[in-house]
Amino acid sequence: MSDRYMDFVNSGIGQSIARSLGFPQPVKLRRYEHGVDFIDGDCLMGAAPGSAVIESVAEVLKKSRSNIYVKCDSPQTKALLALDGLGARDVDVTMPDSLQAVVFDASGIRSSDQLKELYHFFHPIMRKIRASGRVVVIGRTPELCGDPKYQTAQRALEGFTRSMAKEIGKGSTVQLCYVAEGAQSNLESTLRFFLSARSAYVSGQVVRVSKAELPDALNWELPLSGKVALVTGAARGIGAAIAEVLARDGAQVVCLDIPPAEDDLKKVAAQIGGAYITADITAEATPQQLVDYFTSEHSGLDILVHNAGVTRDKKLANMKPQLWDMTLDINLSSEERINDALLEKQVLNSGAHIICVSSIAGVAGNRGQTNYGCSKAGVIGMVNSMAPLLLEKAITINAVAPGFIETAMTAAMPFGPREAGRRGNSLSQGGRPVDVAEAICWYASPASAGVTGNVVRVCGQSLMGA
Repeated sequence: MSDRYMDFVNSGIGQSIARSLGFPQPVKLRRYEHGVDFIDGDCLMGAAPGSAVIESVAEVLKKSRSNIYVKCDSPQTKALLALDGLGARDVDVTMPDSLQAVVFDASGIRSSDQLKELYHFFHPIMRKIRASGRVVVIGRTPELCGDPKYQTAQRALEGFTRSMAKEIGKGSTVQLCYVAEGAQSNLESTLRFFLSARSAYVSGQVVRVSKAELPDALNWELPLSGKVALVTGAARGIGAAIAEVLARDGAQVVCLDIPPAEDDLKKVAAQIGGAYITADITAEATPQQLVDYFTSEHSGLDILVHNAGVTRDKKLANMKPQLWDMTLDINLSSEERINDALLEKQVLNSGAHIICVSSIAGVAGNRGQTNYGCSKAGVIGMVNSMAPLLLEKAITINAVAPGFIETAMTAAMPFGPREAGRRGNSLSQGGRPVDVAEAICWYASPASAGVTGNVVRVCGQSLMGA
């Protein structure tokens, strides 16, 4: 469904009216286009004194075709000007007119008084960040910092980046990436995602990157080549978009949905050159059916996307027990049963990725959705509890938590709630199913082996929740 308000405020007269009345002025977001560089514009990098991740950041950035600039306030950043292959320029000598991307390594900030390094770096450049710009701040995982003052300072980065994300405007985004000691080499997939147009509707988020074994080489255009993926609830909407983007990135996709959706499911599978399974994920026989299928038809499963879900909204006082039971069984319990069966029978290959679709309702709750919010918070709990248990199998588990996404369901909402959903975020617009799919493909990449136990909201930094 088109967003007529956004179309209007991006017209000549609409811009003037919105500006004079102080109305939100959402801009059209840049999204992934094949062949476009992952940065696609001038990029500035810098570091606080004593930071230890900036060299790894530079190794990623030098793979871009964009101009790289360095703000030389620390010995580490001065050394980057001579780094082979980076071709960096001193921003104090040559300042570009605008910046598409900014990366700041704050891992060296060890006390509260050193937090002023954030001000010194960002204050002079805020107005130079162009529309749909990207900002990434790098820190150390606070709970792994031994010194209390170091942990305090690193935790402060969350308030800074989330506040900055609400100020920056023009469809630009700000993220915080905590990198564990010794995990610098695991940063690339996350940095590429956050700096690229793939993360268009992700802002104000915090990701933790840990040490993990990575593949020797990766085709960044087809990172999922040779991988087998299962997407539940794939017949339409977000599920269909997930299947399409996984296939675009090289995966062999198996689409699953209930028998009544078989016609739509066939179309999705045919469009992406994939296969399909009709099954009710709550049925007792379904976990074993999946075990048998991926054992006989494939050499196991590499990517499992738990997308299938329902809403059965009622205030708790008016809710029938069957509405509670159905929602919890589909959205949460069935996922646990499928995970258990695939893990017990060793169908999930080493290095596999389990990716769950939660919701901001599971983060902040929602009126009339006690059943749905409970189930989606349970999904987050499943990610948190299973992540450490799966480490020995080299399997990751993460979740996305979508906000207002433009689908047939949201198009049917009354005008008032629909507009509130669209405008109630820092980007002042609804997301698209492809935005959820792009985040899932980032999680699914072999290069994301160090990304586990994370919940990233794909919500344009919704004003609801943390």
